Amino acid sequence: MPSLMFTDSHCHLNFPELVNDLPRIRAEMQRARVERALCIGTSLENFEDVHALAMRYGNFWASVGVHPDQEGGVEPSVAELVRLATRPKVVAIGETGLDYYQMQERKGGRSVADLGWQRERFRVHIRAARQAGKPLVIHTREAAADTLAILREEGEDGSCGAAGGVFHCFSGTIELARAALDLGFYISFSGILTFKKSDLLREVAAFVPLDRILIETDSPYLAPMPFRGKTNNPSYVPYVAQQIAQVRGIALDEVAYATSANFEKLFKDVVKSTAI
Repeated sequence: MPSLMFTDSHCHLNFPELVNDLPRIRAEMQRARVERALCIGTSLENFEDVHALAMRYGNFWASVGVHPDQEGGVEPSVAELVRLATRPKVVAIGETGLDYYQMQERKGGRSVADLGWQRERFRVHIRAARQAGKPLVIHTREAAADTLAILREEGEDGSCGAAGGVFHCFSGTIELARAALDLGFYISFSGILTFKKSDLLREVAAFVPLDRILIETDSPYLAPMPFRGKTNNPSYVPYVAQQIAQVRGIALDEVAYATSANFEKLFKDVVKSTAI
């Protein structure tokens, strides 16, 4: 088996909490054997910053998309997402999906019916992913039923021609995980998996087949134990892998190898040989 290597499949290194500290973060990644990271786009306005990180560093890649709780910015079109997805080192469409919790709690208690724009934006991303031949990075919170329904309506059923992708920062039920797997998607676990009250999520991590699991930090958010409450960064992703190893009763290096191989399989443009 190759030497131990971890991959952070979802982080936000362009965010101000991290971008000005990249030399230290990259040094910590090297010490932790975190050899690759996918930098996630959350708006069209920040895409150039995200893409610049991927182009500057050989072991970073980028996605393009508009987060479901982003309002007031440039609205994506299928054509624009497809165009930006042709840029070098852009390997995914998203972060996209549905977030009913954020919208209803933070934006004045709007109803689900008021969030039709969010559902339409999600459809735009799915159609762009299919046209571009790139997988989706899906965010879903308090919106599992609608997320699954829209994916099915748009033909995301794991068949030939479907974009596929990953349910990132998974915090849902076994039923949601099973449905996502049935549609051909991967499941990515974050530092939430290490939290004391995440027993049900650890059951999900034991349930999902090892060849369908990714690991991530979602940094600068959701630092795993024992760093909870601190600024997260990709060097902490081995703690997520360690928790998966524990709940599955397998070696850490098996999780590291499998999740890195899964990353390469899903994001097909990623090369194996990289250097921090």
